[in-house]
Amino acid sequence: MPENTFDRIDQAILTALQNNARISNKELAGAVGLAPSSCLERVRRLHDRGVLEGYGAIVNPTALGVGLQAFVAVVLSKHSRALVDGFRDHLSTFSEVINIYHMGGQNDFLVHVAVRDASHLRDLALNAFTTRPEVARIETTLVYEHTQARMWPNYRTQEDQ
Repeated sequence: MPENTFDRIDQAILTALQNNARISNKELAGAVGLAPSSCLERVRRLHDRGVLEGYGAIVNPTALGVGLQAFVAVVLSKHSRALVDGFRDHLSTFSEVINIYHMGGQNDFLVHVAVRDASHLRDLALNAFTTRPEVARIETTLVYEHTQARMWPNYRTQEDQ
């Protein structure tokens, strides 16, 4: 099969791995109807092509002492590659920062943070955001509940390739 194709078997592999990343190659091969050696090669190709980037564990934040999650919307006072990259790199140094989204629209960044409590959130906002000269404004929104999709939609078809 050509290196750049993406077929129903690749989709089945992705679906199975997104449902259970710890599935053995033998179980995965059986689930998608391939010999184990063929399945292993398919998974390797998906890694090599950048479709699969890695595997992770789903962790309960409360078990780690996270009592509060929030999104911090950030508007920068000026826009240049150096300021945007520098601010993103700055945010990456904080363990409380879970995800950083560089946005188009009204806000320049949307930052998902996980903290112990409201005091921790206040300190993080003051230390990580408001001390930066490129930050014009921040707005914090609390997360009451978080549900994450276990599966990414696949919009690629054979015709797209």
